[in-house]
This record gives sequence, C-alpha cells and structure tokens, in this order.
Amino acid sequence: MNCSTFENINKKLTALYPDYVNSSGHGSRELDWELCSKGVVTEQDLVRIYSESTGFNITDDDELENVERYPGISIDYLNGKCCLPIKWDDNSMHILLCDPYDTDNIIYMFKKLFGKDTVFSFARRSFLERKINMIYSSESAQEDETSLSIGSLGAIESEETLRSLASEAKIVRLVNDIFTRAVEMGASDIHIEPEEERLVIRLRVDGILHEISTMPLSQYPAVASRIKLVGGLNIAENRRPQDGRTNLRIGKSEMDVRISTIPIMSGESIVMRILRKDSMEFNLQNTGMGDVMRGKFEKLISIPHGIILVVGPTGSGKTTTLYSIMTTLNTPEKKIITIEDPVEYRIERLSQMQVNPRIGLDFANGLRHIVRQDPDVILVGEIRDRETADIAINAALTGHLVLSTLHTNDAAGAISRLLDMGVEGFLISSALYGVLSQRLVRKICPKCNGSGVDYNYTGNKCKTCSATGFRGRTGIFELMVINDELRAAITKASDSSTISEIARKNGMRNIIEDGMDKVAAGITTESEINRASSNL
Repeated sequence: MNCSTFENINKKLTALYPDYVNSSGHGSRELDWELCSKGVVTEQDLVRIYSESTGFNITDDDELENVERYPGISIDYLNGKCCLPIKWDDNSMHILLCDPYDTDNIIYMFKKLFGKDTVFSFARRSFLERKINMIYSSESAQEDETSLSIGSLGAIESEETLRSLASEAKIVRLVNDIFTRAVEMGASDIHIEPEEERLVIRLRVDGILHEISTMPLSQYPAVASRIKLVGGLNIAENRRPQDGRTNLRIGKSEMDVRISTIPIMSGESIVMRILRKDSMEFNLQNTGMGDVMRGKFEKLISIPHGIILVVGPTGSGKTTTLYSIMTTLNTPEKKIITIEDPVEYRIERLSQMQVNPRIGLDFANGLRHIVRQDPDVILVGEIRDRETADIAINAALTGHLVLSTLHTNDAAGAISRLLDMGVEGFLISSALYGVLSQRLVRKICPKCNGSGVDYNYTGNKCKTCSATGFRGRTGIFELMVINDELRAAITKASDSSTISEIARKNGMRNIIEDGMDKVAAGITTESEINRASSNL
C-alpha cells in the first residue's frame, strides 16, 4: 500500500472521530483497531473507509456461502495476513482482505508461488477470520470436537485459561461482530447455542429467529467466556443459571444488554436481550394505533384515578406501550413511580424501582410502599397475584392512576383473569376504566415491497430486510372502554364471552379487524395477522 493511501485512511478517521484520534497518537493500522476495539467505529465503517481509500470493492457476507479451499496455502499464512482466496482461474485470483496494509506482500507471494495476478476486495475482519477457520481448519476442528466433550469443559478449563481465551483479540472481534450484526439487523435478542457438533448464532429480528452464523464447536469456550466477562458473570461457572447486564457502544449505537445463561446438555445456552438507547422513541403515535383509537386511549389515560390494563402474550409490545403512556403523562406536575421486573429503559423524572426477590421486594411489597410516596401515577410491571391486584385496586380507588399488564389473549380475558385471582367483581367494576389488548405484526419492507429482492439495483437479496420481505413491526389493537353496561356485567362476574359481546355491541373492534385495516393500507400482510392472532 502506498503512502498516499495510508494518509488518506488516517485523514478520514481523523475527520470522523477527531476527539478520540487526536488523543491516541497511534499509527494508522493500530489506530484503526484501537478505534474498533473501543467501539468508537464499527468494522463495517472501517471496510467502507478502506474501500473509499483504495478503490477496492466490498464483498457482502452472503456472496461467500460456497467458497472452497485453495490447495497449497496454509491456514497460518491466511490468518497472519487476514486474507482469503474466494475465486480463481488459470491467470488470476480474487482475494478477500480485512485491511489494505499487506497488499504488496500478498501480490508478490501469490505471483511467485502460484503465478497468478491478484484482485482484491474487503470484508469485515471478524467475519473473514471466522470464514478462514471454517474452510481451512475444518478437519482439525472436527478432531478437536471428537476428542473434547462440551460437558467436561468446566472441569478441564481453569478460570485463568478462560480469561486468557476471552481476552484474545480474535475472540474480542468475533463477539463484537455478533453485536454489530445484531445492531445492523435490528435484532432484539442474540442466541448463542452450542449443539453436538457446532456453535450456532441466531438473532431474533421482528419477532422471528434467524440463523446468521455457525462456527466450530471448539470456539465455544472462548466465545462464552468473552460474553460472561463483558456481562460481569462468573466465567468458570457453567452448572448454574446466571444473569448479567452490561452497557455497550457499537459505532454510534449505545445499548443496554441483558445476559442470561442456563446449563443445557451441550454446554450453556446464552441469550442476550438488546435494549437500544438511541433508537427508542416512546410515543403513542409510533405504536401503530389508529387515529380514532388513539384519541379514545389518550382520553382514557387522562383520567386522574382508576386502573388501565395493557394485555397480551409475552413479546406483544406491552412494555413499549406502557413506556409510551408514561412519556405522554410525564410532566413536571406529576409524580410517576414505577415498579418493574426489570427496569428496561430509564426515563427522566420517573422514579423507577426494580423488583428484587432476594430481599423480599416483589410487586406487592413494592406497591405497598409506593402508595406512601404521594404518587399521581403508578406503573406496576405486571399483576401476578391476588395480593398485588388488591393493592393496585385500592390505590386506584384512593385517587391514583394505576397502569399495569396481564398475560391474557384478549381484552375481555383480563376481567376473567382478575376474577380467577379472587378479586371481587364489584371492586373490579369500580376501579377498572379500560383494557388495551395488543399483538405485534411485521411490516412490509418499503425497499423491496415484501419480495425480499432488491430489483431496483442488483437483483440480489434485499439488504434492508435481509431478504425476509419485512422490516420493523407495528401493533394491532383492541380497546375496551368500561361503560355502565360493562360495569354491571363485571359486578355479576360474567364470563369473558359475555363481556366481549357487550363491548362489541358498544363499538369495540377486535384485534383481527384492526389488523385487516393495516393489510388494506399496505402496512402488513394477511398471513402476519393470522400468525399474530392464531390463539384468539
């Protein structure tokens, strides 16, 4: 690489990140990876800068699915130069690079040893290293996996060894790459799953799990240890479940990451929930609620006292809706206190308490103390039992607005659930003002219009939606506002079908009807509505 290219890369990084670069004093190559390891710049950013500075193209990950081993090249050389032959003919060879700093040496070696001219393109370093090891060390990896049982890792790996593995630059880059891919794809969860013969990485995007990578099982101990180290977990413990939390910065994205590990037959299943700080804007308009329903709901949450419930299964967006309500109500004139399990997002002016069963701080106990704090609005993460329900209803009847959730399939089911807990019907009818039931459905990708193919450009897989045809999610809802007729039915402890019939007669539209409105508007598909409402 000539000096002008070297200087060009340095100038681009200095222009993009002046504060960090001016304080580092490193040369360009060291600076690149210093920035990357600190999370100041992503590997994708570096690849783009390299491409702009050299004129070499960028090769997408999905173009490398069928790369074969080229005979006569050692894995040590490829790892040392971080390069990978991906295509070749009699005269030339296309080589993938992670950076441009050794191009002169690579050109010389391939011309001298194989008589071939070289063509270069770039890929992310962690992806390239993983690809090299998958292609060129598959035989040795299989030998390692045959002779090493994951179940015995805890016995043969000392904590010092695991810490050393977790701190290797290659493993740091690999784990950073997993987080980067998750951010790029808009994933909510990362699943690290050891199987009998491989390690599988899956991402949950828009509610659906996608397998994005596999790697030799021999890399599992280092990957697991790195994640535990980042999350403040005991890296030598693999027999008990552990929970941890960390803050990360990937490029310009800041996130909280909740980490959960459980022992399974083939090792430990590691799941990381990603909570993006930079992309969450809590607003009822962003939930997908139609204008008419949102107007009714905003009027409902403006009442000074009473209970409003948001219901639906796990992963239906209840937390986002509750935070959107909190944001709407969050003014200097109001005291808002929450008790959550866990606190997912921190919001200015809210007094947020986290459940801690180890010291006896559950929803009921926390709520009992919250009512002594002179709150105007109380958020209870979930009503799980009779005691919590009784305290919440008492708070609502004594002048507080109480917001909470229940795990029920529809709005009318919330009444039955409270009755099943043992709450008296006359108390429910006196305190409850409304129930919002919801689901999340995927939205049609605006780039490929749901086809998964980017016809406007290359005809290749659509990068906006990763060829799924969907990008992002929106809510579908039913809102039951409690009127006098419903109060009378609730007082009589009527069943959910009767409650639903009365609500429908008074104008409530169900979730499927709201969903079909979004199908007609071109927002989602009928199959998505059917998937989300299959248990109704």
